[in-house]
Amino acid sequence: MNLKEKVDLGNLPRHIAVIMDGNGRWAKRKGGLRIFGHQNAIKAVRETVEAAAELGVGYLTLYAFSTENWSRPAEEVSALMTLLVSTIRKETATLNKNNIRLQTIGNTASLPKACQRELKEAIEMTQHNTRMTLVLALSYSGRWDLTQATQRMAEAIAKGSLAAADINQNTLEGFLSTAGIPDPELLIRTSGEMRISNFMLWQLAYTELYITELLWPDFRKEHLYEAIIAYQGRERRFGKTSEQIVK
Repeated sequence: MNLKEKVDLGNLPRHIAVIMDGNGRWAKRKGGLRIFGHQNAIKAVRETVEAAAELGVGYLTLYAFSTENWSRPAEEVSALMTLLVSTIRKETATLNKNNIRLQTIGNTASLPKACQRELKEAIEMTQHNTRMTLVLALSYSGRWDLTQATQRMAEAIAKGSLAAADINQNTLEGFLSTAGIPDPELLIRTSGEMRISNFMLWQLAYTELYITELLWPDFRKEHLYEAIIAYQGRERRFGKTSEQIVK
C-alpha cells in the first residue's frame, strides 16, 4: 500500500496551510543564489496543489511572501516579484483545467503593479472554479491582519454601522483578510524551524502543527500524504478531555 492509499479520505483537514521555508538554504547547498531556490520551489508548489486537490482538500493556503520579507535585499525581492508574475501567468490555465479557484490574503496593494494586475486577472479567471480554493498569502503577516481588522472595526464604529458592545469573536473574524475561509486544521512547516513566523496568529489557535526537516524545494506529494496521515493520527480535543470527545 502506498502513502496515498493510507490517507483516510473521510478525515481530511478541510484547510491546510503551508509555511514554505528553506529555499535559500536549499540554494546555498547547491552552490547557487537564493533566487535559484525560489525558482526550484515551483515544482514543490505544483505538486502540493495537485496532491491536495486530488485528495479532496477544500482550501490550501501557501505563505508565499510575508510583510517582513520586504526587508530582504532589494535584488532578491525584485527577482521574487518577477518570478511571481511569470508563475501566475503560466499556472492560471492549469488552475482552470483542474477546477481550482485562486484567492489572496495580505496587503496586496503593496505589491508591484504588474503583480497586482496578474493576480487580479487570475482571480477573475478562476473565480467560478469549485474543486479547491488555493490561497496565496502575499505581503501578509498575522499582526498586519489583526491590525487592519481593528482599524476597519474602528472605522465602522465611527460611522455608526457597528457598536463596540456588539463586537465578539465572529465580528473580528469577519474583518480579517481570511473572512469566509475556514481556519486551517493542519499547518505544515518545512525546514525544521519551530515557529509560526507571524502567520495567521488568530486562525491557528487550534491548528495541528506538522514540522518537517525537509527544505521546501524538495517537498513532494508523498510528503503531503505523510503530513495528513500524521494529522489523522492525532486526537483534537479543543480544550475538552479525551472522555468528552469519545462521548
